[in-house]
Amino acid sequence: MGKEILKLIMDILSEPAVLVSVIALIGLLIQKKSASDVIKGTTKSFLGFIVISAGAGILVSSLDPFGKMFQKAFDVNGVVPNNEAIVAMALSEYGSSTALIMFFGMLANILVARFTNLKYIFLTGHHTLYMACMIAVILVVAGLKGFQLVLVGSLALGLIMAIFPAIAQPFMRKITGNDQVGFGHFSTLGYALSGVIGSLVGKNSRSTEKINFPKGLGFLRDSSISISLTMTILYIIVAVIAGPDYIEENLSGGKHFIVYSVIQAITFAAGVFIILSGVRLVLAEIVPAFKGISNKLVPNAKPALDCPIVFPYAPNAVLIGFFCSFLGGIVGMIILSAVGAVIILPGVVPHFFTGATAGVFGNATGGIRGATIGSFANGLLITFLPVFLMPVLGDLGFANTTFSDSDFGVSGIVLGYIANYFSSTGITIAVIAAVLIPVILYFARGKKNVSIDNSTNA
Repeated sequence: MGKEILKLIMDILSEPAVLVSVIALIGLLIQKKSASDVIKGTTKSFLGFIVISAGAGILVSSLDPFGKMFQKAFDVNGVVPNNEAIVAMALSEYGSSTALIMFFGMLANILVARFTNLKYIFLTGHHTLYMACMIAVILVVAGLKGFQLVLVGSLALGLIMAIFPAIAQPFMRKITGNDQVGFGHFSTLGYALSGVIGSLVGKNSRSTEKINFPKGLGFLRDSSISISLTMTILYIIVAVIAGPDYIEENLSGGKHFIVYSVIQAITFAAGVFIILSGVRLVLAEIVPAFKGISNKLVPNAKPALDCPIVFPYAPNAVLIGFFCSFLGGIVGMIILSAVGAVIILPGVVPHFFTGATAGVFGNATGGIRGATIGSFANGLLITFLPVFLMPVLGDLGFANTTFSDSDFGVSGIVLGYIANYFSSTGITIAVIAAVLIPVILYFARGKKNVSIDNSTNA
């Protein structure tokens, strides 16, 4: 019975659609909205995230064969970073620890938001699960167990869930034009890097959304058309190099390789279109609903939402960011091969989601130059970080996959090396101190409701 309840809680917390709709329900009830408003807001929040998840699923299904074609075409082998794959492997051994750290970590996030200036409630449930899993693995490898494991892991997770949205918020204000929504996706350091690079290199660079197409190519201003055509060209090039025999025997089920490639490319564009529709639906409901929680439970708190939340603000930057991040991954792979290190292959899925988002962040501060150079830097970052993360993951470090996004890399490296050098006692003291410092500062400053990001200029 206890295991079934634990599984129920874990499934609720790890599903963004369920988690966000529950938050919307609570927020609307706190505001004493009418029954019709509560039902409408809760259902649309749920529906919006289901639409986003459906779009993401379509994207992944079309990118998976592209990744296989790429590896075949260029004959490369190595470690492919993939959060879903590494977590699936880890949960068989660390499932209970992950579930407890995730549950109490979300409570810790609320407490950190309530009693510090880090006013963000992290609502990207699947990334919370992935981070909880990584923290559990690292702490178990470091020798923590039982109550100490759950305490340290939960505090670390709660703090991480508040710090990274605070880092992203100055850029979110530039992207969205307001301060209503936070950013909750654990590749924040790559996005912030892109934003900083954009501010350095993007002077007088026009926005990606103001690219001047010749009159005869005006149809390319429609992002759905430009994404479809660009991805079709890319798929066909890689398919030709991989060879029709490989594709028709291993991927397409006998369908002509050109036809198959075109279908996958347009499917990709359809996935992006669906995600953009879902984002608009969620934003229209979750922000008003969240005001109830913000006003009553955690004053001035912001909901930190998943990375597709920024896609509608710069659809051209989404495509540019993906290409440039993937190129950065290829360059990083070549460098790692040249120096004899573990080869990290450019995973198409992480490079799309993190690269596209980095493109939007870079565009917000530096236009086209910011989007291209910033997302390229993101590609390098998520290629090199896994090399340093793998040694602290114990037996999982020898798997053929690892965590892909930058915040996992940095958080894991910091926790792992503190544990290695200072033992389980040292990591316990370090995490508790890291949580207490912003709490003490908050009360020392007289509970000023000023978020940490207000002192940071993008």
